[in-house]
Amino acid sequence: MDGSGGADPRKAVEAVWRIESARLIAGLARVVGDVGLAEELAQDALVIALERWPEDGVPDIPGAWLMATAKHRAIDQLRRRTRYQSKLQELGREYETRQDTREAETDARLDDHIGDDLLRLIFTACHPVLSTEARVALTLRLLGGLTTDEIARAFLAAEPTVAQRIVRAKRTLTAKKVPFEMPAPAELTDRLGSVLEVIYLIFNEGYAATAGPDWTRPDLCQEALRLGRVLAGLMPGEAEVHGLVALMEIQASRMRARLGPAGEPVLLLDQDRRLWDRLLIRRGLAALARAEALGGTFGPYALQAALAACHARAHTARDTDWGRIAALYAVLAWVSPSPVVELNRAVAVGMAEGPAAGLALADALSAERALEGYAMLPAVRGDLLARLGRMAEARREFERAAALTRNERERTIFLNRAATCTHPAP
Repeated sequence: MDGSGGADPRKAVEAVWRIESARLIAGLARVVGDVGLAEELAQDALVIALERWPEDGVPDIPGAWLMATAKHRAIDQLRRRTRYQSKLQELGREYETRQDTREAETDARLDDHIGDDLLRLIFTACHPVLSTEARVALTLRLLGGLTTDEIARAFLAAEPTVAQRIVRAKRTLTAKKVPFEMPAPAELTDRLGSVLEVIYLIFNEGYAATAGPDWTRPDLCQEALRLGRVLAGLMPGEAEVHGLVALMEIQASRMRARLGPAGEPVLLLDQDRRLWDRLLIRRGLAALARAEALGGTFGPYALQAALAACHARAHTARDTDWGRIAALYAVLAWVSPSPVVELNRAVAVGMAEGPAAGLALADALSAERALEGYAMLPAVRGDLLARLGRMAEARREFERAAALTRNERERTIFLNRAATCTHPAP
């Protein structure tokens, strides 16, 4: 133990928890077969650390200390449950081995084609039996080590609501008897899609907040990037995983340029590209190259990464290859059809072929029920109308977009655009 007292033990506990909690919960869940119970045991270990470390000092290997303590708690619980006697024997054997040694007996019992606890935890937290909101909250809780309060603040939700969401998610996993294991190979594609969706939802909420006073929430972007990189390391043969990482790396590279001196939003074509993070761009392009090297047809995340790469490779907005972007959006619309993809294609076509061509595509989406409350549809129409010199119509569209958005910064953008639509464009 490090009893020097040089560091604040409580801060050390919090830091270690952020780093080790996912591995701790994952390792315990494999043994006890219940994610909710595994988190309780991990939390018990955390409470004991908060009690002991200020007095005894921080252990030399804090993660191992937490795991050993949690396993002691598990043994105590299992001893009180006679129906778990056989599992207790397995747990006792595992406890006596080194922390980083995998149990051949346990792997065989799980009949699993990928033997990694952390990967199992990711797939369990993102199981399709849970709602999207529950999957996001549970992933941030179990894999991100975030507190309920931190998750609530990140998504501008009430803390009791988020707490109940997490509790219900864990109960659902138990009630549905969701096994703590990797999906069978035949189910892997669909289940992986659920995992990627959750990670990208977390990233997007950080990149362009759906509500509240802030345009971005960088902490959520960083958490999603961390999860994506972990997943890519665990599943190196999955092109879509690398595609998602590439997409997030390239988009994250623009974070500094997305805000002006007063915190005001700066749109993509107006950004100072000298502020883009070249390291993140290089990492993103490398991840995209890994996806390409694996061969096969690109999925939606790899295609979006290829789109982002077009912007990243353009030194100025004028250099952007809008023809290629429009073509990629056409492919994306075929691979993953959605009204939002079609709206983005309208923007690209408007840049490549002129605003009239883009407006024709945007107008065709006006009857889409899925876009009824989507602020970007009138915003896109407003921009295309303004470029055509139809300023009165453009102003009405920007005002409509401002009324639909729940983000205060975005509302300001739309109102400012409306205010400029006072005379025909030159």
